[in-house]
Amino acid sequence: MRIILLGPPGSGKGTQGDLVSRAFGFPRVSTGDILRQAVRDRTPLGLQAEAMMNQGALVSDDIVLELVRQRIAQPDCRRGYILDGFPRTVRQAEALEKTDSGRVELALEFQVDAEVLIQRLGARQVCPKCHAVYNLDIQPPRKPGSCDVCGVTLVRRKDDRPEVIAERLAVYGREAEPLRAFYVARESYAAIDASGSMAEVFDLVKAGVESVLSAAGSRPDGGRG
Repeated sequence: MRIILLGPPGSGKGTQGDLVSRAFGFPRVSTGDILRQAVRDRTPLGLQAEAMMNQGALVSDDIVLELVRQRIAQPDCRRGYILDGFPRTVRQAEALEKTDSGRVELALEFQVDAEVLIQRLGARQVCPKCHAVYNLDIQPPRKPGSCDVCGVTLVRRKDDRPEVIAERLAVYGREAEPLRAFYVARESYAAIDASGSMAEVFDLVKAGVESVLSAAGSRPDGGRG
């Protein structure tokens, strides 16, 4: 099975992806994580991506797709995987289908009102070392200002300022419509009301995944999903 997480910044994709991963045993593949790892490991793709980022350019589709292709070819993805941050465009979605065809697929879009997203992102802090994410309102660190995982001082991302958040949401709105239509046309799209608590949202996500698995005659404990 392939689960694709869609949604604007602050909608909870990463948190829900981790919950789905633990519940169903599918690894969460974050393009941000694998890109950062490639740069740290100084791989050929990582060096190319780093050069682009140093020039202020976006990492090309070809590099991102190849990083994803290499990751989903690993043994732990054989039964299924969760994609967070990819695809972002119809072109990427079409390339993904060609790269790994024949899978049961579910695109989940997490939908939240803009006012709620701005509030969530304004309360967000991140660990600059391990990239753990905290929300001061609903998921604060045990020790204020310090990461629970590695103890490093938490920071606020530069793109979590109100004026930047508004622009990020506008960009997502423009980019999301064609991708949404792409998955709706394939009858593999589901909208998730992500305005509730983490547990409430996960109940919706879990029900959606289980429904697709059941309809496909698949089970999370065996077989290629």
